[in-house]
Amino acid sequence: MSAKLLGRFCDRLLDEDLWVFGYGSLMWNPEFEYADKQLVLLRGYHRSLCVSSTRHRGTSEEPGLVLGLAPGGACYGMAFRVDRKLVARTLLALWQREMRTGIYQPRLVNVGAACVRARALAFVVDRSHRNYAGALGLDEIAQRVVHCSGQRGPNIEYLLNTAAHLQALGVSDRRLAQVLAAVRAIRSA
Repeated sequence: MSAKLLGRFCDRLLDEDLWVFGYGSLMWNPEFEYADKQLVLLRGYHRSLCVSSTRHRGTSEEPGLVLGLAPGGACYGMAFRVDRKLVARTLLALWQREMRTGIYQPRLVNVGAACVRARALAFVVDRSHRNYAGALGLDEIAQRVVHCSGQRGPNIEYLLNTAAHLQALGVSDRRLAQVLAAVRAIRSA
């Protein structure tokens, strides 16, 4: 399925520069070349620790949590402009990184800021996927973040990097702040 979907996106996007919207680790670790980046607002979706990670930030025995874009609200993030000469290679890299499990659905979304308005590729969580963990309470989220680790390191490192990056950009995220406070309370107990 993902190869077919990649082909469809490639056909539609290869003739022009591509904007990619990052709301989690893509903001601070995009792993692709870009010509420009801008802080932008995406309306209609919010950032949520709602994806069980059984590889990068957890294991199948102890799944960690990573961010997904869930419907509703609004979300600040980073939009990266990829030169059209690099779009095919970037899409392939993004598919290998984001589409392995099928938890995300690629979407073209409208993002904007004072200096840019664009259609950007974003990866939206599929709430029907087996790794969707959107119904977890704050305590369970914090416990997973504190105790889980995967191939890319401890889950808490992921949360701290994302929170620090958002803070450096001047973006406050109330829900992430609540999770961070709960994580700190568990660590200090």
